[in-house]
Amino acid sequence: MSSLLEISLFGTCLVRVTGGPACEIKSAKQRAIVALLVTAPFGRRSRTFLQETLWGHAGYDSGHQNLRRALSDMRKVLGDDFDRFIRPTNRDIEINMDYVRLLGSPRDGMFLDDLNIPAPQFTRWVDEIRKSPEAVLNLFPTTPEAAHTRPRPRVTVLPLAVLDTDPNMRVMADWVAEEACRSLSRSNLLSVISHLSSRAMAQRSIDLVSVRDTLDVDYVVTGTLRKRSGEMIVDFDFIDARGGDILWNRHFSCPADSFSDQLQARLVNVIQAIGRSIADSTIDYVKDRPLPMIEDHQLILAGVSLMHRTPMRDFVSSRAYLEEACSRMPNVSLAHAWLAKWYVLSVFKGFSTERSNDTQKALDCTARALDTDSNCSFSLTIDGFAHNNLLKNMGVAEQRYNAALDVNPNEALSWLLRGTLMAFQDEGAAAIKATETAQCLSPIDPFGYYYDSLASSAYIAAENFEEALLRAERSLAKNDRHLSTLRTRTTALHFLGRAEEARKSAQELVRFHPSFNIDEYKRNHPSAGNKAGLRVIEALTASGIT
Repeated sequence: MSSLLEISLFGTCLVRVTGGPACEIKSAKQRAIVALLVTAPFGRRSRTFLQETLWGHAGYDSGHQNLRRALSDMRKVLGDDFDRFIRPTNRDIEINMDYVRLLGSPRDGMFLDDLNIPAPQFTRWVDEIRKSPEAVLNLFPTTPEAAHTRPRPRVTVLPLAVLDTDPNMRVMADWVAEEACRSLSRSNLLSVISHLSSRAMAQRSIDLVSVRDTLDVDYVVTGTLRKRSGEMIVDFDFIDARGGDILWNRHFSCPADSFSDQLQARLVNVIQAIGRSIADSTIDYVKDRPLPMIEDHQLILAGVSLMHRTPMRDFVSSRAYLEEACSRMPNVSLAHAWLAKWYVLSVFKGFSTERSNDTQKALDCTARALDTDSNCSFSLTIDGFAHNNLLKNMGVAEQRYNAALDVNPNEALSWLLRGTLMAFQDEGAAAIKATETAQCLSPIDPFGYYYDSLASSAYIAAENFEEALLRAERSLAKNDRHLSTLRTRTTALHFLGRAEEARKSAQELVRFHPSFNIDEYKRNHPSAGNKAGLRVIEALTASGIT
């Protein structure tokens, strides 16, 4: 194997040769030369720059001799490999980046932490990179953390502390945590530590650091349960395990004699808050950070969260996070499936300027996802989504949704999209049942507007226009520019006889989506030729859309 020069720029500066006779450069000035070269455009610096940066303005001859001596000593250490790695000329010194492997990350320490060279120009250069390390981080082809692939944020729910001596209260507190774990685990955006592991941690005297390090979690849910005046009172704290910050707390109470009956309904708001909080905190964390500084488990969630936000710039930027996730985690089916969904939405919403090309990219991504894991229920679902929405192949789509539900009957998105497929096929009652099942299974989903939007389509197919309007309005309250929801709202208003409101809704649709027209809908929408689609066409046409 050809020898490589391995270089670590963060924390202790390491320069060593691997793959051949092992050796390591120990001299601070020699390591500094390597660091200056590897961070330069094309790996090249002038001799004058190196002399002045490392030896100051001691005089040309003195600096020249010092640099020559340092290179000569480096040649003695590297032996025959010196000429493979370093190319000196009379004017420049160049490092051959083809034989360089960069190691480490900012988590290992500050940039060149141990190189305390008393040269003012070198000190200024180091300080500037420490303040803004993006240029250096872009040298890394992938994050150094990629070897520790964890595609989803990890959450644990600890059994609630009991402020009571009643042993039954401890059983109840443990049950509350178990139910919260079960609800959280239905999301394919999170990895949830088993309740048994969380219970084992709670049996000892612990602190947050112990929980974080032992369970390797990013977020912790904890809290208390107490009884007072016939009421059961629950307090939850949601904590960012990285820094110990309490992101929020929630409180609810209900009569003790009906606590077990009411718990599921009361937990819904808590579970939804966890989903929203993780999505929002992830977006805040990745904002303005270069991709190499973002941990693996934040990439997919950042991409998915931005994909479902209203601003077009968020949708566009989300692809970079998903592509990076696929690059770092090529064997994680979920990463490819989410990127496939991005392409499906880009084409189906009319954002794509290359429909045919992006359609093929969506199919390529789902194929890669299923090649990686043919039994991934989410990947099967997205493959069905692509066949239905892009190819209008409802038969294949139905097969994929059914296969996904065979693998995982609790796959909420499979139920949702299966319901949408049924709505496209004019099976209104079945569509409603499937979409309602999806919403029950996915209380955590921070993109609830999407579930309400597709439920609205199901109610249109069932000709329940009052409920269709209610769901559409609820969806638009969270995402007021979603094209499908604007269509269903306009349709519902038209068939409720509220013509003026339908026209205003249609005008709003055109304002947000000026390129939308009836011909495009007929050409591209899977249900355009069915009863449900014809109903939409009638309503949009009557409301002024051409």
